[in-house]
Amino acid sequence: MEKIEVKKLTLQEAKEMEVDLWNRWQCEPSIFDWEYPEEETAYFYEGEVIVTTSDETVHITEGMLVTFPKGLKCTWDVKKHIDKVYTFNF
Repeated sequence: MEKIEVKKLTLQEAKEMEVDLWNRWQCEPSIFDWEYPEEETAYFYEGEVIVTTSDETVHITEGMLVTFPKGLKCTWDVKKHIDKVYTFNF
């Protein structure tokens, strides 16, 4: 299984990628299982989450651009309110 890719970006770098045109998603602190039906790229405006797969644990915070591979099964442990935008990479 492919790994989660994480890259730190400034807000300006994210805006240059036109993330403001992506879908928005917010979540309060919680724990839940998730599976990605398609590859997803997300930019986190705010929040903190620990995403755990069978192979890795990734700590995601604001200012990170994250790519989740298609078919990834994971558990989200949302520590602080999440405000992110995302797009699917077909």
